[in-house]
Amino acid sequence: MTIFSAHKRTEELQKMSSQTLDVLVIGGGITGSGIALDAVTRGMSVGLIEMQDFAAGTSSRSTKLVHGGLRYLKQFEVKMVAEVGKERAIVYENGPHVTTPEWMLLPFHQGGTFGSFSTSIGLRVYDFLAGVKSSERRKMLSSQETLQKEPLIKQDGLKGGGYYVEYRTDDARLTIEVIKEAVERGAHAVNYAKAVDFVYENGTLKGVKVKDTISGKEYQIMAHKVINAAGPWVDTLRKIDNSKKGKTLQMTKGIHLVIDHARFPLEQAVYFDTPDGRMVFAIPRDGKTYVGTTDTVYKADPIHPRMTTEDRQYVIDAINYMFPTVHVTVDDVESSWAGVRPLIHEDGKSPSEISRKDEIWQSDSGLITIAGGKLTGYRKMAEMVVDLASTLLSKETGKTFKPCQTKHMAISGGNVGGSKGLPAFIRQHADAGANVGLTREQGEYLASFYGSNVSKLFALVNQKDEFAAELNLPVDVRVRIAYAMTEEMTVKPVDFFIRRTGALFFNIAWVQQWKQPVIEYMAKRLDWTPEQKRHYTDELEAQLHDAVVPSDAEASSEFAV
Repeated sequence: MTIFSAHKRTEELQKMSSQTLDVLVIGGGITGSGIALDAVTRGMSVGLIEMQDFAAGTSSRSTKLVHGGLRYLKQFEVKMVAEVGKERAIVYENGPHVTTPEWMLLPFHQGGTFGSFSTSIGLRVYDFLAGVKSSERRKMLSSQETLQKEPLIKQDGLKGGGYYVEYRTDDARLTIEVIKEAVERGAHAVNYAKAVDFVYENGTLKGVKVKDTISGKEYQIMAHKVINAAGPWVDTLRKIDNSKKGKTLQMTKGIHLVIDHARFPLEQAVYFDTPDGRMVFAIPRDGKTYVGTTDTVYKADPIHPRMTTEDRQYVIDAINYMFPTVHVTVDDVESSWAGVRPLIHEDGKSPSEISRKDEIWQSDSGLITIAGGKLTGYRKMAEMVVDLASTLLSKETGKTFKPCQTKHMAISGGNVGGSKGLPAFIRQHADAGANVGLTREQGEYLASFYGSNVSKLFALVNQKDEFAAELNLPVDVRVRIAYAMTEEMTVKPVDFFIRRTGALFFNIAWVQQWKQPVIEYMAKRLDWTPEQKRHYTDELEAQLHDAVVPSDAEASSEFAV
């Protein structure tokens, strides 16, 4: 039985290193997690290693939309629009607790990127290519109807708007639920396990040397096929494999700002063009409004992308251009995040013009690399990679494997009766939460957040927990951190406050309120040394600082955390 607990990381590494796996995946973002789930459900023995936390790279730093790629119609990427448009409905049905339909308003103004005719035609083509269901097909609005949907939009030169559906998601939670499902079905997965070298036999790749960055111990994991799904680091691994040739990655950076809804009271998600012709999203979520993204070439360390003063000002200027009565300032920014997109380099193209398509390469040694692609297309990307691995494994080992199983497979937490069953599921579990001692509001929130896994959190409510009692941790916080450690391999405070809850981005005050007792609780439960506790505390404080203070600005007492 495979286990996904912070307490059992070493055991899982030992299990992986004691056998020859069919497939070892390097990279625990959405792409690697999707590959692990696809492979294990076909009958392969699967391991996955991630050098940071799961989803710590690009997969927790996107615009948090499972969207159909409307903007790629402008670049005539018809095949991509058709494919990812259809995929977003699949992603939604397989995990409705982490994905939500969101009507999007696309206003068009005199002299802007879009006009009435181009918007109407573009959205009609989009509906057709993406196979959009009739209830979610585009509507065209007059200028008055557009302002009724969102009164904050710039009125000067407004000609009307398009109205269509996107899907909002929690990118990190989606990744975590996919990897949890893979583990539930037999895959081994460990975070903070870094691939440091490859193992070859007569020039053929046979395994990976792995360092546990928590303990410092090294392991050798053997596998018939090694899949490089390391996102921004795929070229680093190709270099180790001496196969970094031909196409390479070009990193671009995007940042998002988070502003309290009271200060920027957006009621309607808006996709709008800026004076320089770029497109930006403004999206209401959980009492906040977040806006992004930028798109600039990035050549620094992809582990620590940071917002700059210029990045922040660009987004603020975009907000005030399209929503001129809001008058957002630097002081209104509660939090931010920055992420890098690992795109496949194309000569002569600006960051915004580079295709988001994915490609698969196989090196002379046998290393399989997947690069590029989008969050929305993760399941289809995984299917293509595992199709290749399945064909190769069958030839080399004589084993036979099932075809792809994931198209109609609920991810962890997704067994709620599909999207139609989710509202009733949440109501039912709001009552169940009240029965175990939570408030109905707490039960409802946990059910909507964790989906069908919520019963595991409810089971923790009345369990005796002396550590939590000593720290005065309220029950709703206690069950979340306990569950995160034992069921979601949460190793550090940053894992919990960023990837498992999203709170550092969308509820930074909650992080400030509970960071110290959560740190104390984790330290006791995971037997941290004083040095580990200090290091992990500093790590969280650095993330809190970086969410507010640009990389090129000195921290002032106003922003100090």
